[in-house]
Amino acid sequence: VQLVESGGGLVQAGGSLRLSCAASVNIFSFGAMGWYRQPPGKERELVAADSSVESTYYADAVKGRFTISRDNAKNTLYLQMNSLKPDDTAMYYCAGTYSTIAAMRAADNTLDAWGQGTLVTVSS
Repeated sequence: VQLVESGGGLVQAGGSLRLSCAASVNIFSFGAMGWYRQPPGKERELVAADSSVESTYYADAVKGRFTISRDNAKNTLYLQMNSLKPDDTAMYYCAGTYSTIAAMRAADNTLDAWGQGTLVTVSS
């Protein structure tokens, strides 16, 4: 299974970016998919997650600004990021699990697929 992210870059505060995650398999095969981020010098955190059977999850820091979505026909997961802040600067990773969003929130060391990451830099 391969996940390939794209769409990162440098943007000014208040701007928008859309990240994409193209999967080499049918994304229906995953129980849940999500986006993690790791700011410089900090731990990785789950930003948003999507599942066909659970409620969509957003971290408090991004609620109302980020939207996770998927295009099943293209086997692609997206993260629309609006009103970006310098604190959003991080490496963003796409991930998939055959388990649940709850499992993703509990631990990220057992996920089934990871992308290579795409860097988002927000300037003030």
